[in-house]
Amino acid sequence: MGGILTEFDKRQGIAEKRISAPNNRWYGRRAGVMAITIGLAIVLASCDQKQVEETKATIPQLVLEDETLTPTQADETVMALTPDGPILPSVEGVEAEFTDPIPDYLRHGMRHPIVTQLQERLMMLGFMDTDEPTDLYGDVTINAVKVYQRQNKLAQDGVVGPNTLKAILSPDAKYYAAQKDDDGDDISRIQQRLYELGYLATADLVTGHFGDSTEIAVKKMQEVNELDQDGKVGRKTMNLLYSEEVKPNMLSFGETSEVVLAAQKRLKLLGYMTSEPDGNYGNDTVMAVKQFQSRNDQVVDGYLGPSTRMALNSDMAVPNGLRIGDSGDTISKVQNMLSKLGYINAANVTGYYGEVTENAVKLFQRTNNLSVDGAVGAQTMTMLTSGSAKKAPANAPRQTTSSSSSSRTQTSGGGGSTSSGGSSVPSTGSASGSASSLISVAKSKLGSPYVWGAKGPGSFDCSGFVYWCLNQVGVRQSYITSSGWRSVGRYTKITSYSNLRAGDIIVVSGHVGIVAEGGTVVDASSSNGRVVHRSLSSWWQRNFICGWRIFG
Repeated sequence: MGGILTEFDKRQGIAEKRISAPNNRWYGRRAGVMAITIGLAIVLASCDQKQVEETKATIPQLVLEDETLTPTQADETVMALTPDGPILPSVEGVEAEFTDPIPDYLRHGMRHPIVTQLQERLMMLGFMDTDEPTDLYGDVTINAVKVYQRQNKLAQDGVVGPNTLKAILSPDAKYYAAQKDDDGDDISRIQQRLYELGYLATADLVTGHFGDSTEIAVKKMQEVNELDQDGKVGRKTMNLLYSEEVKPNMLSFGETSEVVLAAQKRLKLLGYMTSEPDGNYGNDTVMAVKQFQSRNDQVVDGYLGPSTRMALNSDMAVPNGLRIGDSGDTISKVQNMLSKLGYINAANVTGYYGEVTENAVKLFQRTNNLSVDGAVGAQTMTMLTSGSAKKAPANAPRQTTSSSSSSRTQTSGGGGSTSSGGSSVPSTGSASGSASSLISVAKSKLGSPYVWGAKGPGSFDCSGFVYWCLNQVGVRQSYITSSGWRSVGRYTKITSYSNLRAGDIIVVSGHVGIVAEGGTVVDASSSNGRVVHRSLSSWWQRNFICGWRIFG
């Protein structure tokens, strides 16, 4: 009897192995019972009567249990089972059978070769950041699936069942697109990029909800970049949004917008703006922007471009601090305000910050209960332009220019001071540190989560990771996308994959990382969902664009 049961088990196992689709379970159990029944008929022929009777007793129970199942419409189209047929029902877009059956549902943390195909497809369709695919169904892949489900009106549960898998792998699958009233992390990333490019006015508009302000910003970006102005972020708009060819919203003289108003308020807070913010890009704004650029390692051109706006809104922004020796139009504005309040004579409005101006500022600070240092910082500028500043005491003498100081004013003013045009911040072209320290910093973040658009220190995307690591070792590198790394130009370009060495930045199609020792790379990986240290596989070589040598 033991031999008979063993034969049953084998036959039943073969039958059940041929059934895998979740909506064909009823048919599968039928087929399993049929296989057992046929097997019984064959095997029982060689058994004695007693064995036959004992075995037959089990058949009614099996059939009875099966009869409690109700066929469904899906059962009518089940794939025929043949001895040489596939182990699993075919799914359109899956090129080969797998040793391990495809799970009915892909859930968090599962590993299977089909996930590699799934990731490749999601990357190609624009739902996932380009990376070397893996077989891990992790957080980043789940989020990409949810966005796909949202766009295709499916339940946004991040679980990949047969219908979702077939839809994603189908040749007819739609490319990524975002539009008004969509919600999600991907919308936050789009808004952040629009903010960086100068199309969204303030950081608080990065909400994750695609509302009116985002639609207006998208249309403006499409107009400037000569795309159809439909207000949707489709394939063309998304590709351009993260390319080096995208034209930013370069605000300049004469423009009026909410973006200008937000910048003026920030300039005022930092002590650069000498008039009330009104949203109009006039002469005062141009002067304030130039002053800010000169003190914050920016190109001094008076344009409010993306890099200036990022520096302006950064916690690292250097506030204004006019002091003795400075000169320029801003100094004249300050002197005019001091003159109107009775702290200096009109004749002292020279555009040069000398001893007379310094003494007048000290008196102004004492009168208005500010710290007395003789320099016009953010607090002093705010009070000076507030409209509520106290006038000079009636018995206080107005500061006047002596002949010696007048001579000094003319000489210094005529020669021009470099103080307001220079900067104490090192040039971005000079880099300190070494390749080994860069790699060490990179490895210190292993395991940190991958978040698209994140720049550290707790989470990163691929370009944000490189940006953060370089700045940690003293390389003043502004944030640029992986696409921007194709033509950064400031470092030594490596055009041959074989010439890469530890400490170089490697740029592949849609991705960037830091080369480490022994033919490895440290990067923020979307497919792994975290910062990883892995081998430079053939995938990196196939997709290689260039490298950049930062040190030596």
